[in-house]
Amino acid sequence: MRLEAITWDRLAERLADRLADTVPADGGAWPRVGFDGAPAAQPGDLAARVGEALRVRGRPSLVIGAEGFLRPASLRLEHGRRDAESYYSGWFDTGALWREVFGPLDPGGSGRILPDLWDPVTDRATRSPYVQLPPGGILLLHGPLLLRHWFPFDLSVHLLLSPGALRRRTPEADHWTLPAFERYAAEADPVGTADVLVRADDPRHPAWSG
Repeated sequence: MRLEAITWDRLAERLADRLADTVPADGGAWPRVGFDGAPAAQPGDLAARVGEALRVRGRPSLVIGAEGFLRPASLRLEHGRRDAESYYSGWFDTGALWREVFGPLDPGGSGRILPDLWDPVTDRATRSPYVQLPPGGILLLHGPLLLRHWFPFDLSVHLLLSPGALRRRTPEADHWTLPAFERYAAEADPVGTADVLVRADDPRHPAWSG
């Protein structure tokens, strides 16, 4: 796939322009966008940039991180603190994401979304208030391993790191997660699945598929 050099600010602008014409595939009122990538690729930063670009255009959006929907430590760490299989299959509460984020955005839904559910530091519920996303508002969900769950994204963006860049940019304490991303690349094929591909090996010089 041919990639074009671009700046992060320009990339956010281009994605915001594209979202202006995005219509939910299910006929609902809220486009849903996924920013998929390992933590080292910082998909949340791009989601926030796009959210700001949409705000300038007068388009409401809501940025949500999948890390706010972790399962309790008793479940996440059942097989130890460094189990790649658990990270791949059991760290994120996908049921809660379906129920509290995607369900309210179904056709005829309320648009009332829970922005986060669980605080991994305190290992307690966050008790955050619900947020009302008005019709036409855009969900910007970011996090790792998103494209293996069949979430109903109207646009998916994958931030790609080569294996070498992923290892270099992942803190050594988190290297135990690397096999999970290797498996993800093989099983979910995010490069081939995503609507937009962003190569982020050099954080100063991204490139994208346009």
